[in-house]
Amino acid sequence: MAKKGQESNVVYGTEDLLTSLCNSVIRVLNVATQCQIHYSGMVQRITKTCLKPDIGCFVLFDGGFSGLVVINFSAATAMELYESYMLNMGMPKSELAGSHTSDEVSNIMGELMNQIVGDFSGKVRRELQTHITQNQPKMLVLNKQVVLSVDTHLDKPEARRVTFYTGKNNIFYLELAIDRTEFIKLHDFDANDVPNPDELIAQTNAHVGVDGSVPSLASEPADHDELLKSLGM
Repeated sequence: MAKKGQESNVVYGTEDLLTSLCNSVIRVLNVATQCQIHYSGMVQRITKTCLKPDIGCFVLFDGGFSGLVVINFSAATAMELYESYMLNMGMPKSELAGSHTSDEVSNIMGELMNQIVGDFSGKVRRELQTHITQNQPKMLVLNKQVVLSVDTHLDKPEARRVTFYTGKNNIFYLELAIDRTEFIKLHDFDANDVPNPDELIAQTNAHVGVDGSVPSLASEPADHDELLKSLGM
């Protein structure tokens, strides 16, 4: 929750940003997959962010403040969200991918990640009156842990981890690393209303073809090899 400073100015800190990001995860995934996603009321302070098996996805953002968002999915969690999303889109179960290692699963999870961070950046623009940009989500199928660091100069980096639960009680983890920052409200202003959740489905559907095909989010082979090399893989 936002707190009040000594001069009664409303202050938004790291936990407020984290809560906003978690709510974006809930909003996008609940609409896109019709799964009942919820997250723990407790948050962990961590010292490093990591990509972990079985699927790890990360997005860098920059602008008003810089940071890194990581979401780690187990194979069961990724398949539950992927299947729920595709079935919700009207795809027959017989045509779905059967393994979390499928490119189609990675593409869908990457697209959902893109929608989550896009929703979050929209709220930052409306509610905090600043602007952040994001890169294309990177989704990797992993068999070992990979430590990530924010590729920017952070004076006082802070990192948090939140546990999420799906409707089938599968678990995934969100990690946020940002520079320690506070937003102090100097005067009242009217933030735009939060977009209708149906708009998120429409935006997501725009990325899916009539035949249900999903454009690949993978980089060119050379770019992908360079990314893996930079991660020490």
